[in-house]
Amino acid sequence: MALAASTMPFAGIATLLSKTAPSSALPPSSVPQLRRPGSFRVRCQAENPQEPATPVSPPPEASPPPPPKVSTKFSDVLAFSGPAPERINGRLAMVGFVAALGVELAGGDGLAAQLASGDGLTWFLATASALSVASLVPLFKGVTAESRSGGLMTSDAELWNGRFAMLGLFALAFTEFVKGGPLV
Repeated sequence: MALAASTMPFAGIATLLSKTAPSSALPPSSVPQLRRPGSFRVRCQAENPQEPATPVSPPPEASPPPPPKVSTKFSDVLAFSGPAPERINGRLAMVGFVAALGVELAGGDGLAAQLASGDGLTWFLATASALSVASLVPLFKGVTAESRSGGLMTSDAELWNGRFAMLGLFALAFTEFVKGGPLV
């Protein structure tokens, strides 16, 4: 309705002009020509009907590219930007954070008291050694964490959980230092 009402005045003006102005009042040079000078052709290049169409075979299915070669050199695996340091430290931090909170809840000892007593030193060394070896063996065989991740347990989720566990251990130690005793 609004569209019809908005075009109505223009239609009325055109009708009024056509009735009042004689058609011969406009000089022929001011009337635009609708035809282009010369001929304008459109050609289509199609297959020649005399030649039989050659069947087009589908492209061969592309196989997925092979995974990139991963360096298994000791210096590359344990380099600062290599795959091992952050992953191993994150795994140890996750175990350490849970163990520190568990011992604190069970015995009431804070993180500083746990470290000062030295009672869990053998357990710490055994756990750290076992996790480090278990993390390094696949890397030295050329298996990456990204190739083994999928679903809910992705390699990125493990890295982020390890980072948060590192921050959690630091926050636990800082909170106990400020508070002057165990968190719980």
